[in-house]
Amino acid sequence: MTKIQPLADRVLIRPVAAETTTKSGIIIPDNAKEKPLRGEVIAVGCGTKDEQMVLKEGNNVLYGKYAGTELEIDGEKLLIMKQADVLAVIQ
Repeated sequence: MTKIQPLADRVLIRPVAAETTTKSGIIIPDNAKEKPLRGEVIAVGCGTKDEQMVLKEGNNVLYGKYAGTELEIDGEKLLIMKQADVLAVIQ
């Protein structure tokens, strides 16, 4: 895999796959699925002098619906975004 190291206060996130069925068993078509809002941090920058990096590799996080820039690396879709765009860490 190509190694990517985010700079400054940016993080690289692997989105969690969207649900394909509802709890009642209804199949959701591809065009009706929403962009996942949850993912796993796979790389972090070193922060800036004004903003300390609090996220770590392996954190499961929630992020805004339109946050980040989509990348495709070695056939895998990833997101790169500023740490400030991450809403919460899932414990």
